[in-house]
Amino acid sequence: MPALLTPVKSKLFIVAHRRTWGLLDGEYASVFRGRSLDYDDLREYVIGDEVRDIDWKATARHGSPLVKRWIASRTQTLLFVVDTGRGMAAQTTSGEPKSAVAITLVGMLGYLGLRHGDLVGLVEGDSEATHGYAAQGREGHLERLLRVIQAHTTLASPKSRIRDQLEYVGTHYRQRLLLVIVADEHELAEADVNLVRRLHAQHEILWVTVEDADPTAAGHGNSAVDVGEDVVLAPEVRFDARLHDAYATAVEARRKALESTLEGLGIVHVRVGSTDKVLGTMFRMLERQRRRGR
Repeated sequence: MPALLTPVKSKLFIVAHRRTWGLLDGEYASVFRGRSLDYDDLREYVIGDEVRDIDWKATARHGSPLVKRWIASRTQTLLFVVDTGRGMAAQTTSGEPKSAVAITLVGMLGYLGLRHGDLVGLVEGDSEATHGYAAQGREGHLERLLRVIQAHTTLASPKSRIRDQLEYVGTHYRQRLLLVIVADEHELAEADVNLVRRLHAQHEILWVTVEDADPTAAGHGNSAVDVGEDVVLAPEVRFDARLHDAYATAVEARRKALESTLEGLGIVHVRVGSTDKVLGTMFRMLERQRRRGR
């Protein structure tokens, strides 16, 4: 069986020249800046210390400024939370399976994490089952995770329900993680928002939505199937101008609602609809997370 990580790395090396690699490395490292440290003890403030390191409660008790001293952690854990329901087996805007976009993103960002000595793990599933895979620091393990995503994302899979995978994370993981959620187009109910808020209080979260193809657009054959609901759209329906306008309006409203919700929670959210656009999207996501962490 052909390796999945090899073509991902090839795409990464071909597109990302030396300067881009340096920028990517810097953006990735900056996501954990100030977060890759564990608290050690307190000491007297000296000129040049970061003001944000001052422990104000301890300072008030002591009567003079005290700063927190940190020790570096050796590794961080990058946990991908991937929707492998049948919605992710459908086409994205480029005509590729959404799962191909998910595999490319997990492969690229996971490989970048391994280069930094971090551990990479996976939680994936659908509305009927969720599975977790322990974080490791080897390329062979990342290859296995990519194969799991590929094997579990089929048109015969149960429906997507990212809430179940997020609940799994909340139940099974106690240490601080960088969560990268890779999901189908989803609407978040109030219970989902509360769940994400609780997770974000403990973890860093990056959210990637893999875009739906427009079933009312030309160029995708004479018929279309909504794989999530298993509904066939006949040509006379999918090419109706009124349906096209209504669909576009509904999609835009749903996307704005998700963007507004995640922005309100302080979570960086990006959208991608092609394997060729994964690298640029990944860079923008890390850059936005770095700026948010300032």
